[in-house]
Amino acid sequence: MRRVAMMRATFPDALVTGHEPLIPAMTNDPKDRHVLAAAVRADAAVIVTTNLKDFPSAALAPYDIDAVSPDDFLLNQLELNRIATLTCVVDMAHARNRPPVRPVELLDRFSVIAPQFAEEAKAQILNQSEPSPWLIHQRREID
Repeated sequence: MRRVAMMRATFPDALVTGHEPLIPAMTNDPKDRHVLAAAVRADAAVIVTTNLKDFPSAALAPYDIDAVSPDDFLLNQLELNRIATLTCVVDMAHARNRPPVRPVELLDRFSVIAPQFAEEAKAQILNQSEPSPWLIHQRREID
């Protein structure tokens, strides 16, 4: 319950309501129709899920929505805005204090659902031949 309260406080615009009437029209897996209905109601472009089989492209196509894995989504974010994505990783690690976790340790945890992202992000953070000013500043916090 605490996690849900924190998510709602952090992302107040993320709660989708009014999607229930759309559920019967959805053709994806019945147990996940509420997810697609909420995505349609929110005019989302992407559903991020580890359960891609329940969101076949034929069910998503009428709504111009794609389903992508967390790994693909995070890799795309890394490609679109490397500094912002890596800063997010560092900020998330710094926010954890029970127990404290270093960014590299956090990325190790990401490897469960986003192994390629975790590997690529660690490589970009730790193995740069010419680090950006941001990474030079953060390096003492990352290693």
